[in-house]
Amino acid sequence: MKKYSGVIAVAILAAGYAPAQGEELLAARNIRAGDIIVADDIVTPKGREGIRQATILLGLEAARNIYRGQPIDEDDLRAPTVVARNEIVKMEFASGPLFITTEGRALDQGAMGERIRVMNLISKRVVSATIVSSNTVRTLQ
Repeated sequence: MKKYSGVIAVAILAAGYAPAQGEELLAARNIRAGDIIVADDIVTPKGREGIRQATILLGLEAARNIYRGQPIDEDDLRAPTVVARNEIVKMEFASGPLFITTEGRALDQGAMGERIRVMNLISKRVVSATIVSSNTVRTLQ
């Protein structure tokens, strides 16, 4: 790989994929972990690339505190949480014509489509489930 790294870098630069200089996105205010990123939270550079990068971050949730003037990196953000830890959720199980619903307690937090652990409140059994909507999970078995 080392032999071709220079060739790959030249190909990327020639194709116009070089990162723009000075296009760093900065926090316009202190953003707390769990806050959803909106346009007013970002100091956007004037270039097209900066605007494109800023629009990608809109609607994501801060995974940690980001302080005013600090660069905002995609690693500091995650998909918005729709199920909180310890929240009571509706558990669904479907197999052919059989459809069962019950209540459970989320043991993890998660976003749409993520797998989390859920404890069935009746049997106290812990199962893995996928988040299908706010407060609803579907078991995988």
